Amino acid sequence: MSKIKKVAIVGGTHGNEFSGIYLLRKWQQSTVLDRDSFSVETVFANPKAHNDNKRYVDHDLNRQFNVTDLANNELASYEQSRAKAINQQIGPKGNANVDFIIDLHNTTSNMGPSLILLQSDSFNRQMGAYVKMQMPKAVVVFEDHTPVEHHHFLSSIAPQGVIVEVGPQPQSVIRQDILDWMDEMTKHILDFVHLHNIGELLPLIPSYEAFRYHETLSLPVDEQEQRIGMVHHSVQDNDFKLLRNGDPIFTLFDGTEVHWQGDYEAYPHFINEAAYYDNNLAMSLAKKVLITTHG
Repeated sequence: MSKIKKVAIVGGTHGNEFSGIYLLRKWQQSTVLDRDSFSVETVFANPKAHNDNKRYVDHDLNRQFNVTDLANNELASYEQSRAKAINQQIGPKGNANVDFIIDLHNTTSNMGPSLILLQSDSFNRQMGAYVKMQMPKAVVVFEDHTPVEHHHFLSSIAPQGVIVEVGPQPQSVIRQDILDWMDEMTKHILDFVHLHNIGELLPLIPSYEAFRYHETLSLPVDEQEQRIGMVHHSVQDNDFKLLRNGDPIFTLFDGTEVHWQGDYEAYPHFINEAAYYDNNLAMSLAKKVLITTHG
């Protein structure tokens, strides 16, 4: 892969996910992001939502970066307009001004420091290996189920982009452990890009365990689409822990347990994410995979 010349680090895509916003402010007062082989630009994506202490004002900004939507001037809500402005600033998608995007996010789920990769090419596989070596607590998740150009995420503007997703952190709160994890992971990613650029990557582990997104589950509802249950206590906070066919997954409000009916070993994550209640989503399920670093 060719060298990365321009990097954009984005915080505040969701206005009530505070770690990335406060880290941008911290980093802008220092030279900690500087690397000799590329330039770094910081972007505060959704200032109005942050000022309003909301995830978003009108629409989820991190779902507005489909190429067709970006070209549709009739889509003019606050976030739809911000998406077009960001796309003009660091894009445009398909011919972007930046080569690599790091988009910083918090989750209320107990996911720890997670690196979400949209592609499984050699560059991304090696990045996952490097981050795992430097930060053993890190979890690597591949969301490569669709080509990057079809993703609606902000990080899909550039040819290469990742999401740093760290939790658990309540909305509109700062936690030192979560902020420190995000700070550390971002620096490791920048170090990897620099070492990749100058051809001085140290020997990487030949393989590592990661998770590949498979499907999303909704909370149980009745015929009127009213919620009738919740995530089972044995699943709550157990992100990336094994879920087998027949294991309890939901508890209905009348006390009935609902058991997962699946034909594979699943690893829930984004469990009971507060922001996903807008769409009544309970969790994502992944399969554990062994990633080969080279080849």
